[in-house]
Amino acid sequence: MTDRQTAPETVEESRLTAALLAVAAVGWTAAMLWSARASITSRADAAMEVTSTAYALPGAVSADLVAGAAVALLVLTLISGRWALGATARFAVATGSGLLVGVLSAIPIITINTLGTIYAAVGGTVAAAATIGGAFAGLRIPRVISASAAAAVGVFLIGFVLNLFQEPVLSAFGAGDTESSANAAQWFSYSQAALSGLAAGLIAYLLLRRAGTGVRWPLYALAGAGPGLLLVIGELLSRTAGAKVLELAGKVSELEQTVQELLSTARLNNALIVLFAGALTAIFAVGRTLGSPADEPETDDATSPATSAPRTAAEDTADEAEEETQSSSSSSETAYHSNS
Repeated sequence: MTDRQTAPETVEESRLTAALLAVAAVGWTAAMLWSARASITSRADAAMEVTSTAYALPGAVSADLVAGAAVALLVLTLISGRWALGATARFAVATGSGLLVGVLSAIPIITINTLGTIYAAVGGTVAAAATIGGAFAGLRIPRVISASAAAAVGVFLIGFVLNLFQEPVLSAFGAGDTESSANAAQWFSYSQAALSGLAAGLIAYLLLRRAGTGVRWPLYALAGAGPGLLLVIGELLSRTAGAKVLELAGKVSELEQTVQELLSTARLNNALIVLFAGALTAIFAVGRTLGSPADEPETDDATSPATSAPRTAAEDTADEAEEETQSSSSSSETAYHSNS
């Protein structure tokens, strides 16, 4: 049995991998925040600013969750190379690193209008997301957290690429009038979630497989489900910490309120699809690598004790009588030779 302290999943990630992951996650987060700020500040009136902020909030929150975890992993990797960290110190360092990422992420949003409470709410939400991501990195499964974060970046990129080609894909799904366009959009959303879950499971599997064959299969499932879990947490944060933003957007008009409710439900459904599809994909990938048990050598049925027929009482009695006869004959022969 592999010892817990030396299990492959508990070994710190390599510095190069942690650095590349942190750069990718921070770069994606910076792009999301820049896009959100540009979209908000380009609006002509306050109502459009509010709706744009509500649209940008979930993406920024999800990106900050991953960025907080990735940066915390990098900090832990660098520190662990010099000092051994206990559980409490590890959690404190990881959470502090995530909080630092969150504070830096909140600045571009809050500075849009320092007097606007809506921007303070958004800034606080993204800061909380990065802090929670950093806290996750404090768990003593750095390889699993790293694989989940890398898979999440892959999910973000897949969503970005698919949205670039959204029009032809919607046409392929039969978008036309209002009803068919709604059905096509729904199929597009489900397809994107399923493809993202598939990619998440494969990326997590490949990265954990690199750690060695001693990683237990439930951890593969956890890593594959990680991106979906982060999306679920991001949606819950948007509905709770960012509830003021969504509420204000819903007050712009009844149509906007309906749109916000539909989008919120769709995001949660897609996050759950990514979660389960990622976990199942990782499990199936592990299952395909498990070899079948070695074939046992065939034995002769006539001579193998395990396959021979059970002996009857009569056969046992006959064998005992034969042994007694042989013993008597041997004793008589010995006595004859002695007398001679």
